[in-house]
Amino acid sequence: MSNEFDELISSIRNFAIARDWEQFHTPKNLAMAITGEAGELASEFQWLKAEESLRAALSQEKLEAISMEIADVQIYLLRLADVLGIDVPESVRKKIEINESRF
Repeated sequence: MSNEFDELISSIRNFAIARDWEQFHTPKNLAMAITGEAGELASEFQWLKAEESLRAALSQEKLEAISMEIADVQIYLLRLADVLGIDVPESVRKKIEINESRF
């Protein structure tokens, strides 16, 4: 799995480099971008009743829109982790261990 994360991070980094966007990819800006994209994801569910938000109730078009918003959030999360040198799989494993001891 880590190999897949590494490939994604490398692709995202190369995309930013090719467009000279590294100058804009500060941790603050990336965190703000995550917030904006998370808002766009939330807007896909706005006004839906709980049962309307379930997988079985979503149209293929709606599911694709949700998938693209999830991708946007993930891209910025991976970019932020890359900029800060954070190992995402290791962080997730550590957080799961913390949560298991708390809950």
